[in-house]
Amino acid sequence: MAETRTAGAGTAGTRADGPGTAGARLGEALRAYGLIVAMWIRSTMAYRASFAMTAFGNFVATGFDFVTVLLMFSHVDALGGWSLPEIAFLYGTTSTAFGLADLVLGSMDRLGRRVRDGTLDTLLVRPVPVLAQVAADRFALRRLGRVTQGLLVLGYALLTLDIDWTAGRVAAVPMMLLCGGAIFGSVFVAGAAFQFFALDAAEVQSAFTYGGNTLLQYPPSIFAKDLVRGVTFVVPLAFVNWVPSLYVLDRESPLGLPDWLALLPPLVAALCMGLAGLAWRTGLRAYRSTGN
Repeated sequence: MAETRTAGAGTAGTRADGPGTAGARLGEALRAYGLIVAMWIRSTMAYRASFAMTAFGNFVATGFDFVTVLLMFSHVDALGGWSLPEIAFLYGTTSTAFGLADLVLGSMDRLGRRVRDGTLDTLLVRPVPVLAQVAADRFALRRLGRVTQGLLVLGYALLTLDIDWTAGRVAAVPMMLLCGGAIFGSVFVAGAAFQFFALDAAEVQSAFTYGGNTLLQYPPSIFAKDLVRGVTFVVPLAFVNWVPSLYVLDRESPLGLPDWLALLPPLVAALCMGLAGLAWRTGLRAYRSTGN
């Protein structure tokens, strides 16, 4: 029986990937993702009062992170040489970028549970890309509360800071939000792929997603240079906001990096997405169902 299930899973995984062009497969995945998300949104909106309360609760809960920053600045004038509006800029950019990734791909951390209890097999036998199904599963619209809260803090920072705006600096702000979301999303997918091999690894994934978001809310100058190098050149979370923020705020890098690195987030995001996709395909092909 186990052998039969294993073969079935392998066949379904192949069919989910499907032949054809990469563009056609991407279009199929996006369409499936949109249909599943629409289903969960309709389900959520059936209880609008409940949705409003949970979204507001998410907004308030995530806001406590910035309250912590405000409490620190009630005792100090600067943190690592950075003022409150500058740290609000860091906070707003990373929280918004992470919120977008969490909204779109936040369900990826449930993959390990599906692998353990065998429910992933039900996704493999459907003629729909598995990644789209896992990402859209139990889509939580309430996570918009985190995005809204991050945007409000970012708006406060932009109104308060005295920035010498140029075309490059103006373009860098939306670039941080979009590319940062893509980088965080890549970490979500890569972390989920790791759960094919280490079934109980959701906390490892959270260390790089939620932990990375918390790290980037504070200036790089307060951290050891080895840590800053690690999140710049190993797991490139620094390109979410640290590197481009140094350019926007006209600050020097603690590592002495050149200003032109602020132009690299789109390239870094594309590389991260490519590596995450490769990790996902490797993990899915290695999956051999559950049981013994």
